Amino acid sequence: MFDRYQAGEQAILVHVDFPDENAREDLQEFEMLVSSAGVSALTVISGKRDKPHTKYFVGSGKVEEIAEAVRLFEANVILFNHTLSPSQEKNVEALCECRVIDRTTLILDIFAQRARTHEGKLQVELAQLRHMSTRLIRGWTHLERQKGGVGLRGPGETQLETDRRLLRERMTSIRKRLEKVERQRQQGRRARTRAEIPTISLVGYTNAGKSTLFNHITNADVYAADQLFATLDPTLRKIDVEDVGRVILADTVGFIRHLPHDLVDAFKATLTETREAELLLHVIDIADERRSENIDQVQHVLDEIEAGDVPQLLVCNKIDKLDDVEPRIDRDETGLPIRVWLSAHAGVGIELLFQALAERLGKEIVTQKLIIPPHEGKLRGTLYALNCILDESYDELGNCLLDIKLPSREWNKLLKQDNAAIERFIID
Repeated sequence: MFDRYQAGEQAILVHVDFPDENAREDLQEFEMLVSSAGVSALTVISGKRDKPHTKYFVGSGKVEEIAEAVRLFEANVILFNHTLSPSQEKNVEALCECRVIDRTTLILDIFAQRARTHEGKLQVELAQLRHMSTRLIRGWTHLERQKGGVGLRGPGETQLETDRRLLRERMTSIRKRLEKVERQRQQGRRARTRAEIPTISLVGYTNAGKSTLFNHITNADVYAADQLFATLDPTLRKIDVEDVGRVILADTVGFIRHLPHDLVDAFKATLTETREAELLLHVIDIADERRSENIDQVQHVLDEIEAGDVPQLLVCNKIDKLDDVEPRIDRDETGLPIRVWLSAHAGVGIELLFQALAERLGKEIVTQKLIIPPHEGKLRGTLYALNCILDESYDELGNCLLDIKLPSREWNKLLKQDNAAIERFIID
């Protein structure tokens, strides 16, 4: 039903340079996308234009060159590093006698390959259906007229109208199922809010090393690879941060230049974790020559999903690929951490990241000295569970003497527990 292609297919890549920065795409990134989709690139046909050709996107001479390359290399798909209109796709296909896939469809296909969870698959399918709804007529030019013949006389719909109606019904069904998933996510977020557990969301350009960092911090087993969109489905894990306590860390899908709007819309539910986070860890591949452009693209997508105002801590990753760069924390004029330099792959600088998180998330800290009688062992166990005991000793009567340090919110929760009556054990 979709323009899916099997691994091992042979492709002609088409790339056009435009003077307009907003229309320009990166060829190296496109080749990584093609590789991530499991397609072999036979050759790259590039050119320059001031603006796209109305009929073929590329000029008439260039499309003849593409057709000749298809015959010469016996390619079975043409991949454009740009978004084409349905009519442009149809015209190039007709002239080259070969399937044409644009950049948007390629990204959608990669997402379809990577989706693992039920929600992720639904979101990808919804994005594909939205994209496909404008391209239905390509496959049904021979069925423009009403059905006819024995056994084919229907209610008066053309085949095209029938397919459009079925697409609309399927999209409506998917939206309802995604709304149900979103309600379940909201319940989880409300529970974390009641428990006052802060959320940190990892964001960044695709292949910046977010999943490698996530695995190192959480000891999780999230798929990480040197390819675009290695992570698609969001993963949540609990971590402990000094002076803060438990924190939820969310790994999210990587961003890319000109991320299809259908995908942005479809993944808004997933990216709610990003919008409602207390802090964004913006992971940057500091060894990438295009890092400044990548940072701008990530910020653009964050603005699109209404997360542009969430506080950020920049994580300059992959310092192991640079010479004479040591792990460090950069601070603003007030002393607040704004940038951490580390290498998730080499495992250096991770402790500095936790230090920066403690400073960015840490609230008012309470330190107390407690004397707990022997029969209050349950309270002692509670304090150990909070990981807040700095020192412990015993007096001659068997009382437990504790020095504790914990966030004020945890202390206030203990004060509200009448069964503990912890105020009676405070040493003035």
